[in-house]
Amino acid sequence: MLNDFGDRPAGALKTAAVGAYTFEAGGQLPEVTLAYETWGTLNQDGSNAILVAHALTGDSHVAATAADPSTGWWEGLLGPGRPIDTERWFVIAPAMVGGCYGSTGPASLDPEGKPYGSRFPFVTIRDSVHLEARLAQALGIEKFHTVIGGSMGGARALEWAVTYPDMVESVAVFACGAASTAEQIAFGQAQVLAVENDPHFAGGDYYGGPAPQAGLGLARRIAHITYRAEYELAVRFGRSAQGAEDPFGWSQRRRGRYQVESYLDHQAEKLLKRFDPNAYIVLAEALMSHDVGRGRGGVDQALAGVTAVPFLAAVTTDRLYFPAQSQEIADAIPGEHQVHMIDSPIGHDGFLTSAEQLGDAMRETLQLGTRTPLRL
Repeated sequence: MLNDFGDRPAGALKTAAVGAYTFEAGGQLPEVTLAYETWGTLNQDGSNAILVAHALTGDSHVAATAADPSTGWWEGLLGPGRPIDTERWFVIAPAMVGGCYGSTGPASLDPEGKPYGSRFPFVTIRDSVHLEARLAQALGIEKFHTVIGGSMGGARALEWAVTYPDMVESVAVFACGAASTAEQIAFGQAQVLAVENDPHFAGGDYYGGPAPQAGLGLARRIAHITYRAEYELAVRFGRSAQGAEDPFGWSQRRRGRYQVESYLDHQAEKLLKRFDPNAYIVLAEALMSHDVGRGRGGVDQALAGVTAVPFLAAVTTDRLYFPAQSQEIADAIPGEHQVHMIDSPIGHDGFLTSAEQLGDAMRETLQLGTRTPLRL
């Protein structure tokens, strides 16, 4: 069973107990722990804080730290001298509740010492934001200069701006819409069912036995296809065979693979080494539930109340979160707002690999070069 910290070095993560919590859908936990990493120093009045939210299978390791010098997933944006300059800003990156990177999740032990497994509550993006607000309070942060994230992290950032407008001066949403579309929900359902239909899933109570790794690997393959662009896959792989394998040959009741199949196998194997299948389901369903307009009169009415200065970004070739969805957010937030485009041939994952393209625009729009509070 994966532990909640994976293979992270000692001291890489901090944790905070944020109390008992009743989730939006009705489930309860007697105590929630949130894990997080930080960069920089919080100033005396707590006015230089920035929150970074990770994507679906991401974690809190946004950039290298002294405790963990390994490369983070958004090194292009975060660090000394970078768009989010950690010599100026205090940055916090919490691991989302329900995951498997230190925050309370399905593999965590209940008060009797048993993994929650199938008993873990249904989590929404809004739940994660409420708990992150408790973490901010515990750290003495009354307001964030910026809340930023991409994909599921973008959903969390936008929910922050809607749920806690008085705590968010500016918000940066990369490659995400205001609510999950029918197509995005459909992709999510296929991934969830891939895990649940694995014979080792055991209704979610597989801890202590074999994990549903085949199902999780299939879920990752489905997801990864949506993260990349057709053009990139065609240029990188085409119809080429993988090494000496023959896609038209048959050995030990299996044909050889195309290169693109080997690539997807590799992506699946990487995730299997670091992620808990139950956590994948919890977070995938949280993203499927994403809708800032739920209970607020719809998306337009919810976004009409946003007071944070927005920075909206999309990837030119994204076929999971189309740029038009970012434009819908721009149109609904009061004022005139530009959608900044990341020019990348690879698709949705361009928000991770090429976000530094927007460094100058981020600095200017979000006033990251100054500690002066933003005002609309």
